[in-house]
Amino acid sequence: MSESLARFGWDPEWEAEFEQHRADGLVPARVAVEHRSAYVVYGRDGETRAELAGRLRHEDVWPAVGDWVGVRAPATIAAVLPRRTVFSRKEPWLAAKEQVLAANADTVLVTMGLTPVDFKPRRLERYLATAWESGAQPAIVLTKPDLCGDVEAAVLEVESVAFGVPVHVVNGLTGEGVADLARYLEGNRTVALLGSSGIGKSTIVNRLAQSELMPTAAIGEDGRGRHTTRHRELIVLPDGGVVLDTPGLRELQLWDVGDGLEATFDDVASFAARCRFTDCVHRSEPGCAVREALRTGALARERFESWNKLQRELARLERRLDARAQSEHAQLVRKEERQRRRTLRPPRRRAS
Repeated sequence: MSESLARFGWDPEWEAEFEQHRADGLVPARVAVEHRSAYVVYGRDGETRAELAGRLRHEDVWPAVGDWVGVRAPATIAAVLPRRTVFSRKEPWLAAKEQVLAANADTVLVTMGLTPVDFKPRRLERYLATAWESGAQPAIVLTKPDLCGDVEAAVLEVESVAFGVPVHVVNGLTGEGVADLARYLEGNRTVALLGSSGIGKSTIVNRLAQSELMPTAAIGEDGRGRHTTRHRELIVLPDGGVVLDTPGLRELQLWDVGDGLEATFDDVASFAARCRFTDCVHRSEPGCAVREALRTGALARERFESWNKLQRELARLERRLDARAQSEHAQLVRKEERQRRRTLRPPRRRAS
């Protein structure tokens, strides 16, 4: 295994996965930056700009930052390795299309600011559901503790919705708490930083790198952080490990997070498992353990309402995906029918 590739997260399992592509004359590289259809990749020879092969474009295969790819000389991405983990959301402007935010991250650091503007446990539940679904291990990073009146109470509130997920309080200005994040990078592992705009993700990257790798900005008079990261980028740290930094997200619409939603709302799922009927929707059915938990206060109503809201959002997405699949199937049937008619059409006779 190439030592230079190991810096980017390459390991024996990736080497075995790549064997067939090496036989085809490809060399491995990792996508560091994506610029529309052009990419910057990190490989054995360092940083290279590469274009996507026409075949992959035709097959609608688009690498994301963090993907391992096979590059054919001089600089063409000809293969994309299967992802170990993938953090996705629904494309904000399209009805039913996936947008990959981070590929092949070992840990997702869900980052949230301890300010009145940024501290939103309901938003955190949405991120956690997507993080669990990604296949990566989630951890929570709470930033800007100097702007919070009661950090301990905020941590307790976060822990009440993030069962078993590590919670770290990090002060980007002083560096306090940053050392606790370094363990996620051991062994050249990859960490993805995700969260809303202006909560200090770039400052954390600079602290981990012990240098000013990423631009930062001060908080505005409205209490909001300023957006500094413009695109997703893979950052190789000098002491080992890889950070996938991302632009702040204005919204995170769910994408296929059924299992992740259950893991995030383990308390709701636990009560639901005790309901008399397996298809209970927790409205008026007799023997509903969820409604009983709400009545006694064992389950917080805002927690249940958040779960309900995300369930409805997921159901809407599934209906859209089903409608899209039906539409694409109908288009394929019409295309095949047109081809069949052209095949059966008798040839025209030439005028004598």
